[in-house]
Amino acid sequence: MASSSEGYTASEYIQHHLQHFATGKQTSIVDFSIINLDTIFFSLLSGLLVLFFLRRAAIKAHSGVPNRFQGFVELLVEQVEAQSKSIVHGDRRFIAPLALTVFSWVVAMNAFDLLPVDLLPMLWANSLTAAGVVASPHDVYMRVVPTADLNGSLGIAIGVLVLMLYYSIKIKGALGFAKELFCAPFGNHPVLWLANFVLNIIEFGAKTVSLGMRLFGNMYAGELVFMLIALLGGFVTLSLGGAFMFIGHIITGSIWAIFHILIVLLQGFIFMMLTLIYLGQSHQAH
Repeated sequence: MASSSEGYTASEYIQHHLQHFATGKQTSIVDFSIINLDTIFFSLLSGLLVLFFLRRAAIKAHSGVPNRFQGFVELLVEQVEAQSKSIVHGDRRFIAPLALTVFSWVVAMNAFDLLPVDLLPMLWANSLTAAGVVASPHDVYMRVVPTADLNGSLGIAIGVLVLMLYYSIKIKGALGFAKELFCAPFGNHPVLWLANFVLNIIEFGAKTVSLGMRLFGNMYAGELVFMLIALLGGFVTLSLGGAFMFIGHIITGSIWAIFHILIVLLQGFIFMMLTLIYLGQSHQAH
């Protein structure tokens, strides 16, 4: 297979971009023996950006005619409040802001996928090479989309699971929640207690895994498509075929970027809605 302008083959290029800047070399999609430092950094950066803009909107808010930014944030808050009101029947003083935070944070993390694939990794590699930390940019790894890391997306899903358990105990009481675990959905006969308990544990696990896997799968696939499109531009040569490759790179990259904007927003919306649904179910009895 032909080599790219970076000196990689196509498969080497993709494998390089799928490696994290971590405390060790990643050997599988999920590897709990290492810490993906890039996932942590860009997750925190996304959260800080969300907090900055939402706080700025709150500080600048006034009762007069709002500017575009204030109008956008007010519309977003109203929509999230309307969704939380229709799903969660109870105290929403924490849940509605949580839903807004989840949506904004997930969208912000997803949005890093819209940056050129090689931009931030190249800047990071060049800075480390110039500082003499590494001998070659080929030794530097970085992935900038935290939700394309299963560790990151499952981490958020586990946070939702903790809140599900918290509200289940808070609303129903410890004894009420325990009774529900063992007596629903099949009934309270002692013979059915084990089956009820196992089914409820599977339900909690399935909700958590599906919530994290759905976000991860969509963003990971989108990241791969952007890498494949980047390869079209990486194999450009001074020939008629090379010109067609470059044109294809521009056209397909633009089309996928526009379509991916919808994916970025949709995945944030789905994650928020499922969070509200799961927390709403925690307020209800079987």
